[in-house]
Amino acid sequence: MDAMSKMKSNYVKKLSEEGKREDSRDAFSFREIKITKGIIEHAEGSAQVDIGDTRVIAGVKMVVESPHDDTPNEGNLIVSVTILPMAATEYESGPPSPEEIELSRVTDRGIRSAVSIDPASLFIEEGKVWSVYVDVYVLNYSGNMLDAASIAAMAALTNARVPEYKDGSANYEKRDKKLSIKNVVTSTTFAKIGDSLFLDANENEESAMNARLTIQVDDTQIRAMQKGLSGSFTMEEINKLIDISFDKHKELKGLIIKE
Repeated sequence: MDAMSKMKSNYVKKLSEEGKREDSRDAFSFREIKITKGIIEHAEGSAQVDIGDTRVIAGVKMVVESPHDDTPNEGNLIVSVTILPMAATEYESGPPSPEEIELSRVTDRGIRSAVSIDPASLFIEEGKVWSVYVDVYVLNYSGNMLDAASIAAMAALTNARVPEYKDGSANYEKRDKKLSIKNVVTSTTFAKIGDSLFLDANENEESAMNARLTIQVDDTQIRAMQKGLSGSFTMEEINKLIDISFDKHKELKGLIIKE
């Protein structure tokens, strides 16, 4: 950490001790969230998500493929997240970084655990199923890529239209049927700085946090959780954050399903 970053981190830690944030938000408030759907013309579905200055774009592509041998009547879901070099100076092109691997797995796990897409609904005919590829790209990093990636992926899926399948092939010029979404899963990521808890940490807050907890829920259930960094949470803190996650789910789901 360079001298300037260390100064920023120390400043954030000092504010957190007073229960304050540098952008004057409440502890459990998101920055402004904007979702714009249908921005990629040739994708089956797409969405751009801005959480403050963090910007993420997601696209959905549906391809006719063979099913896996152990699930012959079910389609496939493939989720990947890439942090583009333009997102921040510390990111470079190359093999997937540990951050990208974590982002991909957490985003995939929430959608898959919530059965947002019923795999059986992707069956076409014997030996043919839809594979749903969800590609997420971080365009600008300013904190909380986990929630931004999950929201973008889910929003793009709710925007997706299924190509017509006829005579053994897909017609990508005709996409009239909406992709069936069973459950909308949302993600809330909390930072712990000292003994203080905050939702939706910005870039400076992430540099100061000693623990991180991502909670993914749908209308009724916790679907996945991901703990990061070396710090810890008490059971009382975890229960509190779970309650907040369900409260935030209503707000986030409304934004995701809005056309």
